[in-house]
Amino acid sequence: MLKWLALWVLFWSILDYVLMGIDKWKARRERWRVPEKTFFLVDLLGGTLGAILGMYAFHHKTRHWYFKWGLPAILVAQIALGGWLYWHFFLA
Repeated sequence: MLKWLALWVLFWSILDYVLMGIDKWKARRERWRVPEKTFFLVDLLGGTLGAILGMYAFHHKTRHWYFKWGLPAILVAQIALGGWLYWHFFLA
């Protein structure tokens, strides 16, 4: 079960990292952009770590407070939820 959860998070994190890179590339060329709600949807599905890494690797969305503070807040909430679920279902 934990292996599948790790693969799930890895998939969404890689996707969010790639989306950050694509959006930065498009921003520099003044093309159609990835909607911000898409980033947050992928984050909520498990890609928050990839978004944070992509945000700083590509220097993208770092001035938006809802990315700068929102993504770490989502990550903390996901870690807390994961810990709670692990504690109640795998250690019980």
